[in-house]
Amino acid sequence: MALTRFHNPFNLSSSSLSRTCFPVPAFREYLVEISPCQRIGCNFGGKSACGRRKKVNQVKAAVAEAPPAEGAAGEISRSLPTKNVRILVAGGGIGGLVFALAAKRKGFDVVVFERDISAIRGEGQYRGPIQIQSNALAALEAIDLDVAEEVMRVGCITGDRINGLVDGVSGNWYIKFDTFTPAAERGLPVTRVISRMSLQQILARAVGDDVIINDSNVVDFEDNGEKVKVTLENGQQHEGDLLVGADGIWSKVRKNLFGHSEAVYSGYTCYTGIADFIPADIETVGYRVFLGHKQYFVSSDVGAGKMQWYAFHQEPSGGTDAPNGKKERLFKIFDGWCDNVIDLIQATDEDSVLRRDIYDRTPIFTWGKGRVTLLGDSVHAMQPNMGQGGCMAIEDGYQLALELDKAWNESVASGSPIDIVSSLKSYESSRRIRVAVIHGMARMAALMASTYKAYLGVGLGPLSFLTQFRIPHPGTFGGRFFIDLAMPLMLNWVLGGNSSKLEGRPPACRLSDKANDQLRKWFEDDDALERAINGDWFLLPQGGKASVSQPICLRRDENQPCLIGSVEQEVDSGLSVAIPLPQVSEKHARINYKDGAFFLTDLRSEHGTWLSDHEGRRYRVPPNFPVRFHQSDLIEFGSDKKAIFRVKVIRSSVENDREKVEMNS
Repeated sequence: MALTRFHNPFNLSSSSLSRTCFPVPAFREYLVEISPCQRIGCNFGGKSACGRRKKVNQVKAAVAEAPPAEGAAGEISRSLPTKNVRILVAGGGIGGLVFALAAKRKGFDVVVFERDISAIRGEGQYRGPIQIQSNALAALEAIDLDVAEEVMRVGCITGDRINGLVDGVSGNWYIKFDTFTPAAERGLPVTRVISRMSLQQILARAVGDDVIINDSNVVDFEDNGEKVKVTLENGQQHEGDLLVGADGIWSKVRKNLFGHSEAVYSGYTCYTGIADFIPADIETVGYRVFLGHKQYFVSSDVGAGKMQWYAFHQEPSGGTDAPNGKKERLFKIFDGWCDNVIDLIQATDEDSVLRRDIYDRTPIFTWGKGRVTLLGDSVHAMQPNMGQGGCMAIEDGYQLALELDKAWNESVASGSPIDIVSSLKSYESSRRIRVAVIHGMARMAALMASTYKAYLGVGLGPLSFLTQFRIPHPGTFGGRFFIDLAMPLMLNWVLGGNSSKLEGRPPACRLSDKANDQLRKWFEDDDALERAINGDWFLLPQGGKASVSQPICLRRDENQPCLIGSVEQEVDSGLSVAIPLPQVSEKHARINYKDGAFFLTDLRSEHGTWLSDHEGRRYRVPPNFPVRFHQSDLIEFGSDKKAIFRVKVIRSSVENDREKVEMNS
């Protein structure tokens, strides 16, 4: 069964259905046709990873029976008794809104101060998609099941395909990640990518316009031990029982709590963009990290025919580009890298390429003082390499609301006032270690990605000539061995989170659809993964010296070979291409398709047929012996380099648009 995809993740009215696939270690033996909740991957070693659909219906029924109240989105939502605690939230980003929603659902009185609500409503500059991984989706389910359902419906699943690290130059896989199994074993939603603004719109509607105050930038506060009074940039003041600083990496609440401290520059500047581009392997690959020396590149499917990418380059902070010069510089930085990288840069409009320096903040032991605490980037801003920055803010929001609710229940039971200060201390103590470890992983990921060296000689200055011999660097083997051992453990801990302890989350999983039954094979076999590419194969003339100026489309038909020669041949079936050059023989070579791959055969040509593979090795094709070639390989007919073609794979869904082939040649 072919993998299906979301088609419109940026439209909140999208009717696309959520989908997942089965876990890598658990395959056909779990594909039992029972209830949708139980169909696949829901039983590992006798442990049920999901509950019956009946339990979900019971939860929804309980929600439906709750007293109605007018909701933020103009709908009737459940009404909860209001707790006599007023919470002030500085910042209406993802972390601030998630906490506000969680606190509101617990019955607290919440006010969110947001400097620019247009960024939430989608009127500001488009900021791009964000990855919401299984741990954060589970926390959202515990906070508000309906909101979580909408986020998952709108999002584009990437966790059900092949993801991992590849060599930036050759495009070869280095390590593949299984992000599905950690979710499947716990009955958690599979990782999604969603438009940041779509996510914020969903959260803002659920929180309510009556809760969010626009043009209200918190610049100062005063904690007198009983109440907290905030001062806004416009001079207005508001009072509450506690203040939560969710105002980002440059947080004013943090500065007023602990004094000024500089954020830490990561050493990398980052270019990012979104391209209207569909790779040929979109059904099989979700996201990739392309490794290089002092630079790396990340690409991810974000649905709706779009790909998001990040290009990291090690250099001092504060750099700028010439007008309309971002793409030009990117082509220089990533010169010689594989098509997967170059195509994305090429397909992105210059005006939509953004540049920013990457900063984070070293985790601190104390997150707050008195009745004031911090949340998300304001206390633990991290590099984007793990995709966990927003996820940690969501977990923060859940945990803080939970601790406040516990404190309220204890106060009711004891008849004493709620202990705000202790609840904030409990919140930070429960979050410190997990956040610090993931923060460290994000820093380590940047170091590993940019110190990768595929061959001896890389980064050695005068000794860089050694790279031409393509001698594998010993570090690649050591790194792969370490990652193979550590990655499953790390992903289980990161993506699993504290899902087993989430209060209010129904014991249900979302494994409702089957995916391609070749998924496990793709994880284990790079060749099988390449054969599954749903694209058309072309030979693109290189260097402007070839007599053939148009791309040659290779037919994926075993009965229609392509014959290459100096004159056009009469063929019963297939394609004949004439290249009238001195070193091209009358009958020079043949290209055949078999079992999902293409093979090149030299027909005893006088000057030979040459193949340069993705590893940079150039060799003569033996006569009358089929040799397989791959995308990005170079094929030469003759030895004078006048008939050179590059192998290019174009997405089949756009095969009729030959202009795109020309543009990418």
